[in-house]
Amino acid sequence: MRAKKLLPALFLILLILVSCTKRTLHASPQTVQIAVTFYPLYIMCMNIVKDIPTVELVLIAPPNTGCLHDYALTTKDMCAIEQCNILVAHGAGMESFLDKATALKQNATITASEAFPLIDGNPHVWVSVRGARHEVQKIADALAVLDSAHAAQYAANAAAYDAKLFALEQEMYSSLAQYSGSSIVTFHEAFPYFAQEFGFAVASVVEREPGTAPSAKELAELIAQITAVKKLGKKITLYAETQYSSQAADIIAKETGLAVYMLDPCVTGELHEDAYINAQKNNMRTLIESLGASR
Repeated sequence: MRAKKLLPALFLILLILVSCTKRTLHASPQTVQIAVTFYPLYIMCMNIVKDIPTVELVLIAPPNTGCLHDYALTTKDMCAIEQCNILVAHGAGMESFLDKATALKQNATITASEAFPLIDGNPHVWVSVRGARHEVQKIADALAVLDSAHAAQYAANAAAYDAKLFALEQEMYSSLAQYSGSSIVTFHEAFPYFAQEFGFAVASVVEREPGTAPSAKELAELIAQITAVKKLGKKITLYAETQYSSQAADIIAKETGLAVYMLDPCVTGELHEDAYINAQKNNMRTLIESLGASR
């Protein structure tokens, strides 16, 4: 009986392997291929492998995918995972789809979020600059072991990028310190690490279930919660996210008199080595504008 259950899965794997053979990634034997699951990790890896000509990065989920709550692997994705030398994943439950690729993946896997202290199992570690720095170091250290020929270059590149991230972190600490303790309502649960790092209190979230618009009841409850806070004379600020519709946030704003500001969870964007830093600087400017206005 068990053998019968395994046959369909084995047949699927065989079909994918045949497809991968026909659709090779055209890498030379000297090339180290690193497959990266999604956008924020890819930006980190761009910096870590910078100026190493024999290392090739392959992005699994397209850069406009956003969070991977409902992402499903394509045959092309499975081929990339099967053929790569190293797979860089986020972990912490972000890529549940990778379970389906386990039988194909004969390559070393790096889990970037490993050993970072999670908040209630929330996977959005990279949204915090501190979290991003942790993941950069984790990836670089593991690459140095798995591809020792380039260990010195990985270490040097990671150190250079970490210096830029540290400068960003210090600038944000300095600029946002005066707003520590401010209450914010975010679009979904992407900002707990960011809030913890910079001293904000996430009072609530608009989208309680990732990828699912809030119900009328949930909207009413959130509006009532915000109204109660305002009646106490406390300040609260409302944010949507650049990757999603602001329709629900706009309804809340209309009912509560709050303005809607945009924060970027750095989960989509340009494939540029400074994209994460630029997005966080925009977040910093948005927070200064919005929290200053709410005082």
